[in-house]
Amino acid sequence: MSLLVRMNLAMVIVFAIGVSVAGWIAYSILQDNAKREVIDQARLMMESASAVRKYTADEIQPLLAAQMQTDFLPQTIPSYAATTNLDKLRVDYPEYIYREATLNPTNLKDRANDWESDVIEKFRNEAQTTEIIGERDTATGRALYIAHPLSVTGPQCLICHSTAAVAPQTMRVKYGDSNGFGWKLHEVIGGQIVSVPLAAALKRADATYRLFLISILCLFAALFVVANALIHVIILKPIKRISAIAEKVSEGDLSAEFTLKGNDEIATLARAFERMRRSLDRSLSLLR
Repeated sequence: MSLLVRMNLAMVIVFAIGVSVAGWIAYSILQDNAKREVIDQARLMMESASAVRKYTADEIQPLLAAQMQTDFLPQTIPSYAATTNLDKLRVDYPEYIYREATLNPTNLKDRANDWESDVIEKFRNEAQTTEIIGERDTATGRALYIAHPLSVTGPQCLICHSTAAVAPQTMRVKYGDSNGFGWKLHEVIGGQIVSVPLAAALKRADATYRLFLISILCLFAALFVVANALIHVIILKPIKRISAIAEKVSEGDLSAEFTLKGNDEIATLARAFERMRRSLDRSLSLLR
């Protein structure tokens, strides 16, 4: 096996190890950053929904309280306002799903399913927990979610949700007397949940990772070509020249000189061969 082949093989092995380690590190960082970015965006959506809820409860409900006695206006309901607002936002971000899942909702479409109920129960059992981030399996693959607790924060909520007897008649006509009652002040009754398929969260990270690998491969290819050219010019070519002169000397042609300019190791080797040739030439002259 030639020297060039061995050096190329060594470079390929070192490069393969380096790319494997760097690729694994880069992949992990990109995946984590992608998840963190999605979580930050989901948290921003959550805060936006909370702001809409607060605005509706503080500004809209008092204005339309009297009209609610004759007409049920869902626009006065904080959860309806927040959900409707986020649904409009999903036109540009369809992969994000916002839910205000409730254990005992007035509108049954807001009833928490099994995994949402587990999240809400965790909020109910652990009062210090204000945010839960996790992953779950869905029919379309893994999904990432972030959840905040929904609590009865003020007496205005109890006007509609304490007992059916005190709830607005218009609301009872629309939703009945069986659901959405029995809430208590400061009780966790549900959760704000934003979920997004993990595939969508990692799509950009995968694209960046592929670009990173392509860049590394192109860089290695360029370095490989440059390294081979330098090895040929700086090492192999001088060695072949020294080898050819040594072959002539071994055949008795002592007129061939080992001349090589420079101060590197190969030039030093050539000067050593030249001294050996001269010494051999003088020794043969004395013998003759």
